[in-house]
Amino acid sequence: MEEVQCDGKKYVAYKQSLGNLPLIVVKARCGYVACSYIDKETAEKVGDVAAFVSGVKNMDDFLRAKIRSITTWAEDIGIREGMSVKKALEIMDTDLKK
Repeated sequence: MEEVQCDGKKYVAYKQSLGNLPLIVVKARCGYVACSYIDKETAEKVGDVAAFVSGVKNMDDFLRAKIRSITTWAEDIGIREGMSVKKALEIMDTDLKK
């Protein structure tokens, strides 16, 4: 577990070498962005606000990536396919109860 900064905000990141690509997940206040090692169907089934990227080799690639897929829960708060990871994290970092 490490801390990453994105546009001045701090997030908790999990990174683990697995095979040919690392497993990377960056957690925001109400959701997360993950590499495609994380199963979207499971995230959907359990109600996670989640977005997914693919083909990233390190944290810099991850933070520059575009969202490839999302759960319906993420879509409900305004996250869209093709959006930048930075924008998705910004949306996930808001207080949705306001």
